[in-house]
Amino acid sequence: MSGDYSWWTDDLPTRPGVYLFRDDAGQVLYVGKARSLKARIQSYRRPGGDGRLGVRFLQRDATRLETIVTRTEGEALLLEDTLIKQHKPPHNVRLKDDKSFLMLRVDLEHEFPRLQFVRAHNPQQGKGKGRSRLIGPFASSRAVRRTLSDLHRVVPLRDCTDATLANRSRPCLKHQIGLCSAPCVGLIDAPAYGELVERAIRILTGDTAELESDLDQRMRTAAEELEFERAARWRDRLAALRRTVEGQGVRPSDGIDRDVLGLARDGDLAVVHRLAFRGGRLAESKPRFFHSELPDEELLHVVLTALHGPGMAKKESLKRLAGAAEIVLPCTPEEPEWLTEILGAKLVVPRSGERRRMLDIATENAFTELDKRGKRGEDDARLLAEVQSLCGLESPPEVIDCFDISNLQGTSVVASRVRFRGGRKDRSGYRHFKVKTVEGQDDFASMKEVVGRSLKRGMGEEDLPDLVVIDGGAVQLKTALEARDEAGAWGVAMVSLAKARSERYVAGKRKDKSEERVYLTPDSEPIELNPRSPVRHLFERVRDEAHRFAIQFHRKTRGRITSKLDSIPGIGATRRKRMLRTFGSVAGVAQASVEELAALEGFTLDLAKRVVEHLAKPAE
Repeated sequence: MSGDYSWWTDDLPTRPGVYLFRDDAGQVLYVGKARSLKARIQSYRRPGGDGRLGVRFLQRDATRLETIVTRTEGEALLLEDTLIKQHKPPHNVRLKDDKSFLMLRVDLEHEFPRLQFVRAHNPQQGKGKGRSRLIGPFASSRAVRRTLSDLHRVVPLRDCTDATLANRSRPCLKHQIGLCSAPCVGLIDAPAYGELVERAIRILTGDTAELESDLDQRMRTAAEELEFERAARWRDRLAALRRTVEGQGVRPSDGIDRDVLGLARDGDLAVVHRLAFRGGRLAESKPRFFHSELPDEELLHVVLTALHGPGMAKKESLKRLAGAAEIVLPCTPEEPEWLTEILGAKLVVPRSGERRRMLDIATENAFTELDKRGKRGEDDARLLAEVQSLCGLESPPEVIDCFDISNLQGTSVVASRVRFRGGRKDRSGYRHFKVKTVEGQDDFASMKEVVGRSLKRGMGEEDLPDLVVIDGGAVQLKTALEARDEAGAWGVAMVSLAKARSERYVAGKRKDKSEERVYLTPDSEPIELNPRSPVRHLFERVRDEAHRFAIQFHRKTRGRITSKLDSIPGIGATRRKRMLRTFGSVAGVAQASVEELAALEGFTLDLAKRVVEHLAKPAE
């Protein structure tokens, strides 16, 4: 799909964050970070992209763009690293020697441990060899080194080597100025020193209130004494402290399976953005939209039962996200005790610390999606109003369906129906059809059958579209209208979209080129659509999606290999494979006795007799 920017949207956030390009199958093709998501992604629209080799592949394959807003550029850097390791996108450069991020290691087996700088290869957050603890990774090595310098003023841990610790006979200068508790000469015992270590770990994993307060007080005192240069140094060190721990919002320090729900509201429209952390990694970042005027507490109660109820774990697509041990929320929902019991998860409303930072990120993303939905809604409403005006409809078409036929020289004839709701893809309305009543290649008759079947079913389910777009000209539209009338769905409007034609010669006569044309009735002259018309872009997008969906289904259909074993009742894929592995082929299975078949795992005597009888029948 070279040159197709169907994934593009103009309402991208200008905040720092991470963006993911995905293909039709949902595979992540590329993960990138940006100081401004909008400015960075705009570079992909320039001729030739931004000069990187992979961009041309993204232009060809990408069909979906996702963004995750972060509070800072450091968080974006660390989240990008996490997602690249998780998804292994083909167009990202991945270094074999992963030494990009600085870690701090604490050997808890040591009587008096110290904080050591390490460069870990693909480290697991919070784990190390033996009883050691890894803290990080950190986005800025300079910031973390300066923070450690300040940390020793609040938590006086040693920073000398083990050899120095074992051979000192008197305290060093750092003890005299209050930067070390001097375990080397027994001025502090192991339990008291262990409390200092735990305090330091809490600060480095996000609980920085104490150290921030200390640095802030030093800055204010220096300013009051008119020592502005000294005050500026304390200000810079306070900023360094915050930069040091800023990545913890996207890299949790524990391995708890946690869901974080951010909430944003505008009138009756509510957005709940879910960040799902599994095994210490961000497994999902996804918004969900609701129309509700319920208070926040009642709305969250409903959302929690919808997202985390017992039935959700049975859905294949959600199994990997089931079983959160903890759910972080902006406020306490209604009936929290009952929710805790049925969900089997702890409900947390954080006020500070790492969970609060996670919640801030989820909330920021919820507001970003809310802003995007508001802008999209206005644009979509204008677009559908233009469709209404062009097609002479009584109201804007909220639901638009499009059909396409696919076959290979008249064999394996299949069809697709795609649905756009509010001008956007509604994949829940996509359908596949196998043409049943038409022999050979007859696209007109196939279209009539499929449209009629779809509309009849829609009438029974009260799920009819407002407008149907048919790919083709006047004849195709006439056929579809006949199917509509036979189905009794007279209120459904129909138009056909004829492809643009380039200049050509037919029987020695030049035929002028034409633009995309819309037939409102089979007998009227078509309306040419301006190449820059938003209505034309919508109709082309609908038609191309129907064509893609039909071809995808046709390839799957004609790619299936069947044999006589597939039509035997009670024989599924597992038993079929077991017979073929044992007897080598269908012919080998046909020569096997009832006793030999019954001896296979998962077979009964009755099933073995059924196989033998079925294979003994002559081919029809």
